[in-house]
Parts: sequence; structure tokens; C-alpha cells
Amino acid sequence: MLFVRFPLSLRNVAGLLHERGIEVSHETVRNWWNRFGPMFTAEIRDKRVEAMRAHRHWQWQLDEVYMKING
Repeated sequence: MLFVRFPLSLRNVAGLLHERGIEVSHETVRNWWNRFGPMFTAEIRDKRVEAMRAHRHWQWQLDEVYMKING
């Protein structure tokens, strides 16, 4: 499972970079995310699938079930 430890909105990232002396707007961060985000997510997804398949008896887990019964 992958968990986010800190909220990272575009403005939060721009603020973190500003604290380190790098001046960028949240719009610049958005452009970076639109360009590089799909590569990051694909890499994370691939690593997750590889880790799951490394186990001998891997299987998908169903987290929630919704049933409607007409009576």
C-alpha cells in the first residue's frame, strides 16, 4: 500500500520550494506534474504489481461490498 504522509497541493509544493530559496509559482508546479506525473505513477504501479507477484500466493483483496436485495 502507498500512503501520503503530507498533503502536497500545488501551492504546498511551491511553498516548500520557496522555503528552500527556489521561486516558482504553483502554475509551474502544475505544469511539471502534468509532464512528469504519469511517469511517476506508472513506475509506482509497476513496482506495486511486481511486489505483489513476488509472493507465492498473491491475490487481490476486496475492501468493500455493496449489495442491493429486492424483496
